[in-house]
Amino acid sequence: MFAEERLQQILELLKKEGKVLVKDLSIKFSVTDGMIRKDLQRLEKEGKIKRTHGGAIFKRNIAETTSISNRMIKNLTSKKEIAKKAFECIEENDIIFLDISSINFILAEVIAKSNKAITLLTNMVELTSFFKDTSTVTVICIGGIYNKKLGGVVGSEAIESILKYRVTKAFIGSCGVNILDQSISNFDLEEGHTKKAIISAAKTTYVLMENEKFYYDGTYKFAHLKDIDGIITQETPDFEICEIIKKHHLCLI
Repeated sequence: MFAEERLQQILELLKKEGKVLVKDLSIKFSVTDGMIRKDLQRLEKEGKIKRTHGGAIFKRNIAETTSISNRMIKNLTSKKEIAKKAFECIEENDIIFLDISSINFILAEVIAKSNKAITLLTNMVELTSFFKDTSTVTVICIGGIYNKKLGGVVGSEAIESILKYRVTKAFIGSCGVNILDQSISNFDLEEGHTKKAIISAAKTTYVLMENEKFYYDGTYKFAHLKDIDGIITQETPDFEICEIIKKHHLCLI
């Protein structure tokens, strides 16, 4: 086996298991402990892993805290593809919830240009502007305290309002999905509580996110993979990620 192949397989193991031991890798690849340590040194230098005593762990990234306006212009092509896929999940007479998300902002515009008759609930005030001339969509704005940085309404009053409704499908954003501990995270505590309420109110919940978010974490875990029904992303993720998603009986779109 070539060194590059071994490095790739070590990375795949780390993505799946979260950690590896030098002695186990040495046996698996029939090479010396010293050779494995050199492999791990190289992967650490490339910023892909973090070495530990006797092994290594997969290095996850911490997502940056940015305003909604900054997120709107990042990965625009991928977000449009995700929004298109999400739109295809929406059926006539659905009652949907779009939370605070740059992808949901794009999705709202797609919905507004269609003729689907739906009811749309949202705590993201800005996206309501798309529906001022739309007769087929009934828009319900969630009340509460507006958070300028987040670009929407979060907190106890918003949660109380959300829980009054029954939602067919909810589409929520996330800073990251950690396949290793099956957590879904964001940055803001109040927004996290609000997302929990949205999930609770919905019959079906989809997380909308770019593939890279499988390798990022926020600071607050607001849900578990078992709490949602599907993940919509721009393209099929790595095999190991697909296998874990399949194990949790989630729909991957």
